[in-house]
Amino acid sequence: MMRNDLCWCGSGKKYKKCHEDFDERIAEMKFDIFRGQVRPPKKIINNEKDIAGVRAAGVINDGALDLMTEMVRPGIDTATLDQAAADYIRERGGIPACLNYEGYPKNVCISINEVVCHGIPSKKTILKEGDIVNIDITTILNGYYADASRMYIVGKASPEAERLVRITKECMELGVQAIRPWHFLGDIGAACEAHAHENGYSVVTDLGGHGVGKDFHLEPFVPHVGEKDTGMLLVPGMILTVEPMINEGSYKVVVDKGDGWTVRTKDGKLSAQWENTVLVTETGTEVLSS
Repeated sequence: MMRNDLCWCGSGKKYKKCHEDFDERIAEMKFDIFRGQVRPPKKIINNEKDIAGVRAAGVINDGALDLMTEMVRPGIDTATLDQAAADYIRERGGIPACLNYEGYPKNVCISINEVVCHGIPSKKTILKEGDIVNIDITTILNGYYADASRMYIVGKASPEAERLVRITKECMELGVQAIRPWHFLGDIGAACEAHAHENGYSVVTDLGGHGVGKDFHLEPFVPHVGEKDTGMLLVPGMILTVEPMINEGSYKVVVDKGDGWTVRTKDGKLSAQWENTVLVTETGTEVLSS
């Protein structure tokens, strides 16, 4: 690419004013293939317009999660929560991304107690005192995706359940804090895994985070276990989710054979998850949906 050509990132700027220095820095780096260190593909590097698009989707997504905070209570069914979240998103010009995604039948995922993720809302599923609930919402706005989930405690839960929810949030926060430009993806998993294990919990390995932005799931896959200085290079402009699933017992999970979606802990013990959509910046991170 010539210096006066338009940059490959789609910003509309000349290459010399945009990603020339970026490309030179990557070209000068030495990657250790034995540690799985790889360059990020250019297609997952977002320009300023893309970042603004995800940020705007994140505002609506966070608003829908805030609405769930107001609505979660003993006696409410999860289909009512699903519809309320969908209405909130659509009224603001967005689209619930989960609906019909690879056949998923509802607008959001609502996972209770031993359900790790992908719980399907239903009129028959009624929240009760002491439940811990993950609500996972993804919003599309003008072609851009923002993805986040939160844990909700229904009424008063057991000390053990409350502790799992708290430690899981800390795992997610430590994973976000571990993201530094020009360092590596494995730093995220190393931080999440260490904190979970220090507190006597396991980390689900069959599922993880992902790149997000102009599509629901992009590179890279984001594991929540791992070693520092391994995996894909993290660079400014990458957007990904940090969403550790932390189990009270074993890390092993099973998928419901009936609906093909609901993931549960194999041992029936509790699970919790928090998720943020995170932008890698020149100096650290910006959380775009939380």
